[in-house]
Amino acid sequence: MDNGSVLTFFTLSGLDYTVQHRIVLFALTFLCYSVIWIVNVVLIITIIVDEKLHEPMYIFLCNLCINGLYGTAGFYPKFLMDILSPSHVISYAGCLLQSFVIHSSSGSDLTILAVMAYDRYVAICQPLMYHSVITKQRIYLLVAFSWILPLCCMFTNTMTIFQSKLCGSHIPKLYCSNALISKVACSTSVANTIIAYFNIAIYILHFFFLIWSYMYLVRRCLTSKQSRKKFMQTCVPHLVSLVNFSFAVLFDLMYTRFGSRQLSQSLQNFMAIEFLLIPPVMNPLVYGMILTKIRKRILGCI
Repeated sequence: MDNGSVLTFFTLSGLDYTVQHRIVLFALTFLCYSVIWIVNVVLIITIIVDEKLHEPMYIFLCNLCINGLYGTAGFYPKFLMDILSPSHVISYAGCLLQSFVIHSSSGSDLTILAVMAYDRYVAICQPLMYHSVITKQRIYLLVAFSWILPLCCMFTNTMTIFQSKLCGSHIPKLYCSNALISKVACSTSVANTIIAYFNIAIYILHFFFLIWSYMYLVRRCLTSKQSRKKFMQTCVPHLVSLVNFSFAVLFDLMYTRFGSRQLSQSLQNFMAIEFLLIPPVMNPLVYGMILTKIRKRILGCI
């Protein structure tokens, strides 16, 4: 127990590949990370440069892409170094930081999607009141809310395990998470358990709000041809992103439940990083292809 308290590093697992496989994996990972940066930066710059896109929906979309870059920055640089390294070690502070960045980004993804659902609800169900409800001040508040809430949730969760004594140093995953750090701690504090369940409850409420809002929008749009057209043009990308995010979270939960025993290592790795791989690529591509204003602006620059 005393030795556990002085541990200052963790070892990550999941990269037991041959040298040839590592080189191929490094090339594919570097390509994937480059694509994530290109598609997200193109969409961000397009929205910032074109004043016609300075509308609430596009501002929220810009934040979604920025969040994608923020979350992947917590994983890919370290992962690329680990692929070429014989040892996969991360410091205690680095592990906490990586967990904070990755999971606060995931929380922010869901919060931004909830804010976008609220925006579409007002636009379709209360079109005459849209500009009086979604004012500049409210846009600023919603953007701040979508960043501050996840950061605060993860910060409080991280602080509850920061001073924990460690009785192990092995993290059975490609990256760190607070849940896995808690498992190698000598004991779990009551505060950590309470805050973890409180954070889960917050995002369950987010998810139920998203489901309710889109069910209401679909039901409302069935009664009006104009509303149905607006729904197909602006809400379909949100639904695709929500489904994409939901499957990504499901894969991560499946990894937590079944990983390390029943599944192959490669499948475990995919399940662990799916939410860091598919959504950051798919979100800007889906919005860029479906939203007419963005598509025309990008194609006009090519």
